[in-house]
Amino acid sequence: MKLLVTGGAGFIGSHFIRFWLRRHPSDEVVNVDQLGYAGSLERLTDVESHSGYRFVRGDICDSDAVHTLMQGVDGVIHFAAQTHVDRSITDASPFLRTNVEGTGVLLRQAHAQAVRRFIHVSTDEVYGPVLDGAVDERAALSPRSPYAASKAAGDMLAQSFFHTYGLGVIVVRPTNIFGPGQLPEKLIPLCLTHAYEGRPIPIYGDGLQRRAWLFVDDLCDALERIMEQGSAGSIYNVASPQERTNLETVRRILQLVDRSTDLIQFVMDRPGHDRRYAMDDRALCLLGWQAKTSFEEGLSSTVKWYWQHAEWWRPIVQALRENPYHWLNRPFGSGSVQTSGAVV
Repeated sequence: MKLLVTGGAGFIGSHFIRFWLRRHPSDEVVNVDQLGYAGSLERLTDVESHSGYRFVRGDICDSDAVHTLMQGVDGVIHFAAQTHVDRSITDASPFLRTNVEGTGVLLRQAHAQAVRRFIHVSTDEVYGPVLDGAVDERAALSPRSPYAASKAAGDMLAQSFFHTYGLGVIVVRPTNIFGPGQLPEKLIPLCLTHAYEGRPIPIYGDGLQRRAWLFVDDLCDALERIMEQGSAGSIYNVASPQERTNLETVRRILQLVDRSTDLIQFVMDRPGHDRRYAMDDRALCLLGWQAKTSFEEGLSSTVKWYWQHAEWWRPIVQALRENPYHWLNRPFGSGSVQTSGAVV
């Protein structure tokens, strides 16, 4: 099988490439990534010499480049996206371009070249806040941030290519994913890197927003299952019962790295901040999938990785500090708060 993986130099994409080549060593994997601020080929040094792996630097909005890349492809795993909510609040334009226009380019070329399977990786945020219970794949979409809205648009565009053209599209909506190599603007790595350096850890509002967490290897396992057994035209939630408040998660990290909770700093809440997400993933479980990694196991592994790879994340943290993007650095409402980042 020949796979085209978009955004394969990103956090989840790089984990998936390694996972797939480990499980399918005779397959061919082409990784296309623009290498924007969130992409790093350092995540893939261990597969650079694999005979089935090839990297191409390219923009998924470039139709000619995508046309060439799509030739002979059996399946597409579409990770490439702008994903950070805070950045979308500051400037939604890149999110619309990549998450909507780029998805459209990929779908058109996949249809033109009769690609058998197209996995569109989305997010639980398209459902909007779920205060009680859990939503299944039939729930109405109610995105509340420019990021979530752009992903919802991409989802609907992908589904339209199944209904209109019969393209083998499957939409996958994962919960919050964590693990080694995640960019230090997301909750867990932000907390870890700040804690290791003894810097304040900013938390939005009261910190009682609830999130379910899934270790990245379990998502890769789910995607493999969906690629091989999922039904075209379907949507699959990838959920987790391991739900915690942001404040609980941060406090547990501080315990693991032996740092004081005095580092916690509450900041102005984010506009449109969803209180809770929760999904029902029985459709995926019927394919035989279940998560194998507990939150504690995954967090312990992640904490250890960041401790051992400071040479990877320190330059990234410094670059984020020197080039502030955050909406909190701009006037909003009654005032602004100066910070180098805040958690989801």
